[in-house]
Amino acid sequence: MAEPLLLQIEGPIATITFNRPERRNAITFDMWNHLQRLFVDVKENPQVRVVVLRGAGQEAFAAGADIGEFETYRNNAAKATLYNAAFDAAMDMAEAVGKPTICLIMGACVGGGCELSTACDLRIAADNARFGVPIARLGLPVGFREMRRMVRLIGHAKIMKLLPTAEIIPASEALRIGLVNHVVPLDQVADFAYTMARKIAALAPVVHRVHKEIVQTVLENPALAGLTPAQQALAVSPFDTEDFQEGWRAFLEKRPPQFRGY
Repeated sequence: MAEPLLLQIEGPIATITFNRPERRNAITFDMWNHLQRLFVDVKENPQVRVVVLRGAGQEAFAAGADIGEFETYRNNAAKATLYNAAFDAAMDMAEAVGKPTICLIMGACVGGGCELSTACDLRIAADNARFGVPIARLGLPVGFREMRRMVRLIGHAKIMKLLPTAEIIPASEALRIGLVNHVVPLDQVADFAYTMARKIAALAPVVHRVHKEIVQTVLENPALAGLTPAQQALAVSPFDTEDFQEGWRAFLEKRPPQFRGY
């Protein structure tokens, strides 16, 4: 039996693949737990500088949680609380991985798959992609943490159209409302995403990590009130790294920088 989640590392790029094409890459309870562990693995791997998430095949990125498991894992509030803990942990780790994350989206990106994409940095969609969180059809709500991510990304008005209507929107509409960054023809989308991943990987990993931390701080504390000494020092911390010395010297010497991540 094929592994439902795959991790492949090629040079500085890690690819995590939802590998259940026969189920439109629906995500099981065990997969949420495994996904969290994979994010920990790539966070701790100094070789990895960018993480790409994708679904197997061209029909789905991920068609949400596996509804076939609901009787076992989500048929009452107590079980749903445990399920949501695994779901939230995977989402939180996607944000906390400290390395740029790119969702390469072909086909269906709905429910939990769509929510996961909002925890990542960039969303690159094929022109056959479809998006939505149609869980009002199933009688279950979006939780606080994923709601916060979606509202931050596309705003109150747009999310309050998407959720109550249980609407599935095409890639062109997802681009218009800011849910994705790029829409690319299906036969070109993988090349586009990995070209971007390689471009990001060639730049300073320390700065990518710092930028991600600063963005999260600004989102969670827009007034920047009560910043800790560590938070206040974050923006100047790269100046003490070898990568900073390499960066400015390479610029003056008119050569590509060779960043090492420290």
